[in-house]
Amino acid sequence: MSDMLDLDRWKPAPFLPDADARDGSLVFVVATLCFLACLTALAVLASDRAARGWTQQLTGEATVIVRPKANETPDSAAARAAETLAGVPGVAEARALEKEKAEALIAPWLGEETDLSDLPIPRLVAVVLSPENPADTKTMNLALRSQGLDASVDDHSVWMKDIERGASLARWIGMAVFALIATAAGAVVAFATRAGLAARHEVVEVLHLSGAEDAFIARLFQARFARMAAIAGLFGAAGAAIMGALLRLLGGGSGLTPVLPIAWTDLLAVTPAPLAAGLVAAVAARLTAQSIIRGLQ
Repeated sequence: MSDMLDLDRWKPAPFLPDADARDGSLVFVVATLCFLACLTALAVLASDRAARGWTQQLTGEATVIVRPKANETPDSAAARAAETLAGVPGVAEARALEKEKAEALIAPWLGEETDLSDLPIPRLVAVVLSPENPADTKTMNLALRSQGLDASVDDHSVWMKDIERGASLARWIGMAVFALIATAAGAVVAFATRAGLAARHEVVEVLHLSGAEDAFIARLFQARFARMAAIAGLFGAAGAAIMGALLRLLGGGSGLTPVLPIAWTDLLAVTPAPLAAGLVAAVAARLTAQSIIRGLQ
């Protein structure tokens, strides 16, 4: 009877133990890689948002440089240019800037010690374009010439091209870094799988000689390392989300991260990290396990 009770309580041990001394190191490394990948994704989203914000701001504004003629003062020429542009369709507002503001814009380029009072500084007119149907540069230049004004319109197109080029470069760099980190995570998992199979060589050989299919043996390691990588990905994603939330709470777009404004919706970008880590680990573990098992044949 006692033997029967012992048999009833007896359960077969798993082929792979639930815990291993090397699991902690593997989880830490994969979690760190996922953390860096999520931070990279947040940086790419924030840089893209910043570039779009700057582009929209530049697209909705223009600057007019007014050079006074011999028979008028700089202030009167700027006022006449602002009045002319205010009547152009597609212009929401045109305002002549004071002399002090024009000098403040030029001072950083000439040096703070330069005496600007003797220089023929042109006056500037700030133009706000209508968001629905903004006026183009040609139309505004024609309106200024029709009034006999010596002025030129800067629609910030050069700045917008530079911003768009920089944003595109930042996106490509971010995607390249993300791909590199994902590749590194796959390599780490593949190495850990090879080490796990080497440590349990006898188990694999017994299973193989007992007639177990290669796919069954590979699935044992595939499920194990996919589960560990998913847990590590969860830790890494949570860490990146917490850091992003702290940056947003402590400053966001106008505080600690004025160049890379982080939005609350950006934090959702880290949610696929555990699934992605598990999939990368599953594929890497299965391919590595199959290659090692084929070596036993």
